[in-house]
Amino acid sequence: MTGKGRPAKKYSQAGRVHDVIRLIEARHGISISELAEETGVNKRTIHRDLAAIQEAGYPLISDWQDGEKVYRFLTRFKDVPPISFTLQELMTLSLLRSQLDLLKGTPFLEDMQSVFRKVNSVLPPRLAAHMERIAEVSLPLLQGKRDYSRCAESLQLIRHALLYQQSIVITYHPPNRPEPVEYLVDPYTLLFQKGGIYLLGYAQQRQALRTFAVERIVKVEPRQERFEIPEGFRPGEALGGAFGIVAEPPMDVVIRFSAGIAHAIKDRIWHASQQVKEERDGSLTLTFHAGGKMEILSWLLSYGAHAELISPPELREELTRMVQDTSRLYQAD
Repeated sequence: MTGKGRPAKKYSQAGRVHDVIRLIEARHGISISELAEETGVNKRTIHRDLAAIQEAGYPLISDWQDGEKVYRFLTRFKDVPPISFTLQELMTLSLLRSQLDLLKGTPFLEDMQSVFRKVNSVLPPRLAAHMERIAEVSLPLLQGKRDYSRCAESLQLIRHALLYQQSIVITYHPPNRPEPVEYLVDPYTLLFQKGGIYLLGYAQQRQALRTFAVERIVKVEPRQERFEIPEGFRPGEALGGAFGIVAEPPMDVVIRFSAGIAHAIKDRIWHASQQVKEERDGSLTLTFHAGGKMEILSWLLSYGAHAELISPPELREELTRMVQDTSRLYQAD
């Protein structure tokens, strides 16, 4: 006999776990005692079942209601119907698989590899082997990528916080600072930019969005407090005024590119606000409204004498000093 005198049900653990999932889905919150009563087993067994459900990937969270801990899913979890793929879709997946070097050393790479193993497991052997060959001969070109193996533990904690919307305390070591700084952060999402991974979140002390380079995060401490992402929040809109991922006050930028490089500029979108004007001599004028001073300057320097920054004047002056300093390095000989 268990619970309030209800006889224990005679079914397998898998059947009981299925019942526990069904009960959690049916209610906004359900306690250990209620689950034990409904399934006819003791609380220790329910604890094991909840651990198995969470390990299986269900978004299980706990809250306190009227002094009692209750369990629910972050979103209502429904059975996923079988998914079929066309041959073209499978090829696209195989090509994308070859581009995962950016995630090397992170738990996300393990997750993606698991996804591909599951896809291959349901394919006919010859087709699975063909998809493997496509992935093997695709070449990832990620110059300057970072090795995130030493950040694996921090990324696992960040992944958990992103999934369950829990606040975290990060110990962060900014460049040009002797000591790390602690931030209480509501993590919103991860950004992938030029071979790097960045955490975008709301820094509670600063009461503003901040971007943190993952390789500079020294330590991550999970908090029990949960947060809600603001209704309608979109990273693209939040960073719409940035040239890259650094949110700084936007400015009107005008750049002239020489005729020799114009073809590589005009067919690309560098910023959502850009306007392109082709000149009679074949050169090209690009204008946009964005912030992120150092990102803009480093981008311009990569084009050397083929790019002339026209305005704003203060940014042109800073670029002039950078070019002069670089020139002196080579004049020393």
